[in-house]
Amino acid sequence: MNEKVIYGIQQIGVGVDDAEALFKWYATKLGADVKVFDDNNTATHMAKYMGGKPHDKRAIMALNMQGGSGYEIWQFEDRTPQYPTSPIQLGDTGIFSIKVKTRNASRAYDEILRNGVTPISTVMETPNGTKSFYIKDPCGNIIQIKEYDNWFKEDKNMGGLFGCTIGVTDIEAAMKLYVDVLGYKNIIYDKSGKFDDFAALNGGNENIRRVLLGRSENVGGFSKLFGGSQIELVQVTSRTPNKIFANRFWGDIGFIHLCFDVRNMEAVIKDCDKAGFPFQVKVIEEFDMGDANGKWGYLEDPDGTLIEFVEALKIPLIKKLGWSINMKKRNPHKPLPNWLIKAMSFNRVKF
Repeated sequence: MNEKVIYGIQQIGVGVDDAEALFKWYATKLGADVKVFDDNNTATHMAKYMGGKPHDKRAIMALNMQGGSGYEIWQFEDRTPQYPTSPIQLGDTGIFSIKVKTRNASRAYDEILRNGVTPISTVMETPNGTKSFYIKDPCGNIIQIKEYDNWFKEDKNMGGLFGCTIGVTDIEAAMKLYVDVLGYKNIIYDKSGKFDDFAALNGGNENIRRVLLGRSENVGGFSKLFGGSQIELVQVTSRTPNKIFANRFWGDIGFIHLCFDVRNMEAVIKDCDKAGFPFQVKVIEEFDMGDANGKWGYLEDPDGTLIEFVEALKIPLIKKLGWSINMKKRNPHKPLPNWLIKAMSFNRVKF
């Protein structure tokens, strides 16, 4: 079996200035307290996006076991991470915000307040009636807490990531990647104008076209944990957008990439090349990522936003026991049993 398989969003990269402090924040405020890996090494393959040379970094992968994707909390260790030189506005090209799932947005709003985080908006309805609100992490990265009905566990109100909002200059061009290649074929809404739920965001009062895309296909591996996901494409029509990472490095403050969990990396690369989205970085030999191991690569969407693909070949389950999963020997369409996924909870960090 050599066809391309895209399981879903594995993680979104979060560029920060203190990985340890931000891991604690995401663990205590958003419940992402399972540390999948903690990797200190030199990032060599991404030199193209880091000023042309390798840099030392620390990356922590954090999960919320209620279900959803993870956060790759990423920090330069040999240079000072750079903040944007001017405030990011909704519609600027790149990943503007991430989407974190909740069962009940009003309850989540109260929980966030009790946890010492001040929201930047009230609870509002999106165009299809779903309730959400926005907060910022300590580095100013914008997070949408949004109601969603796809879960792995059922005992808490707040879950993990299930998507992001991406600024683009041409939605039709962007959909050739996000719909045709990545499989987000469910158009939940396609609306234009000014929107109340955007009003509290910087640039949120502009004229905007927004298209919410859904992908609920769940097959293989960690599909039960990752669940369905959404990508919202936002195109500002009343001003010329800026590039979120203009004159900065991949790894600086902000959301640095959107990463998909895949099987058969060579088939993914071939399919993306055929669709007009060639890989800019390819590591198709097995590569160690802390306690994990796999193949990976990056391409750019039409506006230069980095999309990562990872084929995980070895995944740590209980690090203290040296227990990991060899994904190479598994049926790519068969989900892992629930008890095996729940074993990752042994990597929970208590604060």
